[in-house]
Amino acid sequence: MGEDIANLEIRLLLEGVHQVYGYDFRDYAEASIRRRLTHWLAESGFETFSEAQSRLLRDRAVFESLLAGITVNVTEMFRDPAFFRIVREQVVPFLRTYPFVKIWHAGCATGEEAYSMAILLEEEGLGGRYRMYATDINEAVLQKAGEGVIPITEMQRFTRNYQKSGGKSSFADYYTARYDRAIVAPELRKNIVFAPHNLATDAEFGEMHMVLCRNVMIYFKAALKERCLKLFDTSLLPGGFLCLGLKETLENRKLGERYEELAPSSRIYRKRYV
Repeated sequence: MGEDIANLEIRLLLEGVHQVYGYDFRDYAEASIRRRLTHWLAESGFETFSEAQSRLLRDRAVFESLLAGITVNVTEMFRDPAFFRIVREQVVPFLRTYPFVKIWHAGCATGEEAYSMAILLEEEGLGGRYRMYATDINEAVLQKAGEGVIPITEMQRFTRNYQKSGGKSSFADYYTARYDRAIVAPELRKNIVFAPHNLATDAEFGEMHMVLCRNVMIYFKAALKERCLKLFDTSLLPGGFLCLGLKETLENRKLGERYEELAPSSRIYRKRYV
């Protein structure tokens, strides 16, 4: 009985959040959203979701704390180095054929992977020839992304990732160490636009040569996954590249007929011209 009531409270809370703030989490995978909400509730000081709901629908600060608890911001520079190596070796040669390249990085969190892509593009001769739109639902993490400040303790691990990805320089060239922080080089930030975007409700970005959304859709129900994939497909030019996480695929999807996978199990797909 208690679990049934909690599930009902969660549904009502998510409906209220959608009505008041416009954030739609109703199509997030139930087990995942319940786990995160339960953790948030335990930290919030409220006894029940019903008690929390009356406050968060009237108090933006309470909602912001809920949003931080719901959204997943697990990221790192050059995460999954093999992915970046394939981009470097097999995607970039195509991107070089365009005078200017537009990229959408959906679900960018605090920006580490967007900065990684910027480093790769700079090293491969595309500096000044691209614009990257890095988006996320959480405006607080977007602000952090725009600042380009990373804990210095992470840089050793990020350096190893960079080297495994086929990096061509010294990783230390791309940041300045200040006490316990690493500050990303300004030239990497100038071609990235960090902007809020809600995959559940907002429209596509037009005429993209590349769309990245890695390890985000694993938290969505089937209907929201389908919406996202249609959004990305509408955004991509023919010949453009769709990059998904290793647990996400176009296999057994009608949309998949319009794409070919670049390398086995890479989850990097190229949109067919016909």
